[in-house]
Amino acid sequence: MKQTTKVIQQIFLIYLLCYLARIVEYFILRTDQTIIGEAFIHKLFGIAVVIFVMKKSGYGFSDIGISKTGIFKYTMLGLLLGLSMFTIGYFIEFLLLKSQQGIAAIEFYVSAYAVDQNIATQTGILFILICIIGNLINVMMEEGLYRGLFPRMLNQKSFFPVAIFCSVLFGFWHIIGPIRNYVDGMSSFQGMVANCLMLLISSFLIALKFAMLAHIEGALYMGMADHFVNNTIVNLLHVVGKTGADEMMFLRISIAQGISFVIVLILYFLHKKKCKEC
Repeated sequence: MKQTTKVIQQIFLIYLLCYLARIVEYFILRTDQTIIGEAFIHKLFGIAVVIFVMKKSGYGFSDIGISKTGIFKYTMLGLLLGLSMFTIGYFIEFLLLKSQQGIAAIEFYVSAYAVDQNIATQTGILFILICIIGNLINVMMEEGLYRGLFPRMLNQKSFFPVAIFCSVLFGFWHIIGPIRNYVDGMSSFQGMVANCLMLLISSFLIALKFAMLAHIEGALYMGMADHFVNNTIVNLLHVVGKTGADEMMFLRISIAQGISFVIVLILYFLHKKKCKEC
């Protein structure tokens, strides 16, 4: 019990250190509001923290789910899962928008932000590369920390308590956007609370899905690939109607992630049953 308490304290220290870097970037550096359009500096810092803790703890990359075997197979399966689910989400969103407004189109461009205005139609190869690289950094940091390092540090035989604990941390990791909008005067207090709750719940469930994928696979590649699709596709592929773009984006994501969660949950229980029979 004392050892578990000590490990949890260490996890919270690492979490707070990474969160402090996140706060600095979101509230001071604000790189996501520049032409770069990505808050990537604290993610690089997080990757450095993960590697530092690994070295200090004597972990290898395989200990946190980054092994040399199955990279291509499980990456392809993760991409297939993400792309197939979002195909359904985009299709339903397109049909709904078409029925409501009579006009709907799918456009490809990078969503980026300048300091003083929204730049919504960047199609240059440089912006696409920045978007892809930024999301790769994001996926490596978040999967390496929440589905790799933290579960390895806890080293518990029971899967769900550890997965739930790490998923709660992941949920709180994502509320910084609504908080900044409130501080900047772009959102009411009630709006901030509502958005924080929405992000807490959705991020928690998505994190739990990634944790189940990691448990089934025994590595991080499926979750990384699915996570990459989730983050990248909404930045590149947009549904546009009469009154603007991506007005039903949350519906699209909810459909894709909802169906995906149910599929992964079924796969998890089938995997658990198979392991018991073995």
